[in-house]
Amino acid sequence: MSALADWDVVQASTSVDEACGDALYELMRQHSNDYQVAALVRNSEKGAQVASQYPSIRLVYGDLDSAETLHEEAKKADVVLHPLLTAPPHVDCASADHVVAAEALTSGLAAHAPESPGYIIHTSGTGILMFADMERQIFGESSSKIYDDWEGVGEVTSIPDFAPHRNVDKIILAASDNNVKSAIVCPPTIYGPGRGPGNQRSHQVPELSRCTLQKGHGIQVGAGKTFWTNVHVHDLSHAFVALVEAAVAGGGKASWGNEGYYFTENGEHVWGDIARLVAGAAHKQGFIASSEVKVLPNEEIEGLCKAGTLLWGANSRCRAVRARKLLGWSPKGISLERVITDTVAAEANLRGLVQHHAAKLAGGE
Repeated sequence: MSALADWDVVQASTSVDEACGDALYELMRQHSNDYQVAALVRNSEKGAQVASQYPSIRLVYGDLDSAETLHEEAKKADVVLHPLLTAPPHVDCASADHVVAAEALTSGLAAHAPESPGYIIHTSGTGILMFADMERQIFGESSSKIYDDWEGVGEVTSIPDFAPHRNVDKIILAASDNNVKSAIVCPPTIYGPGRGPGNQRSHQVPELSRCTLQKGHGIQVGAGKTFWTNVHVHDLSHAFVALVEAAVAGGGKASWGNEGYYFTENGEHVWGDIARLVAGAAHKQGFIASSEVKVLPNEEIEGLCKAGTLLWGANSRCRAVRARKLLGWSPKGISLERVITDTVAAEANLRGLVQHHAAKLAGGE
């Protein structure tokens, strides 16, 4: 079988490039002898990163705007992981907000015959659930609204068009017919280090850590009562591989089309609590002078981190029922709270603060 994957992807709300790399790692770990995989890469540097870890992968050079290339590769693919990979026969990795890529991939898969349909597994993100707070322009407050992908799947697939990622979700949902079978995977806050080539950093918690180190104190949006759900990147990869395996089995027990929507959470957190943990970890490790958390104006938050007001101040609550029921998905990763110290240390190291702190200690400061 064959697969197409794009490893140079930027997604605004969740770190899909890390998720792409880790999903490829898990897919190849389990099925390197079973699937033929092609990877879409922007340049020779990115290609070398992929080839050094996975020499059997066929490299396809282009980017998410290379519509003709994506279309032709999808025609040859049996499974497209978008923005992750297309697997057994073919896997793809594109952006959750990239319309050109989504249209090119789905139109390519539409060339399949009904007796051997093409499968697309698209990666969205639970930022799509922030629309209510976005509409009201209320940030930092809690919400009791929880979406689920089982009994409430119809509500999830018909949310307002202005919601983040909704434009591409609609393209994927509309593509599903006799020739194309689609599924949407919707990850929440992703945490933990990835294992694939290239970027191994997630987004929301590392960015909160970076901003905390930059300001010298913890930061918070409004009252800090906002809820999000979360998942360890390794558990997310297991969900992707389970869907690829179902596709290879002719659909398996998985849902496709209008009911093929999969949240991938394994618990939830409140952003004010995470802000305090991040500040505490940074202070304990000597990177900042105090563990104090300060509420910053939304404009200042945006200046520190693009869309930070939404990422840490808009509610996104869901329950992952479908993957557990149909795919046997059973996440086992350590909790988000247990990776905070290492995440802060990693951000400090990226910014040279670890060496600086060590030098200060050596100098008796």
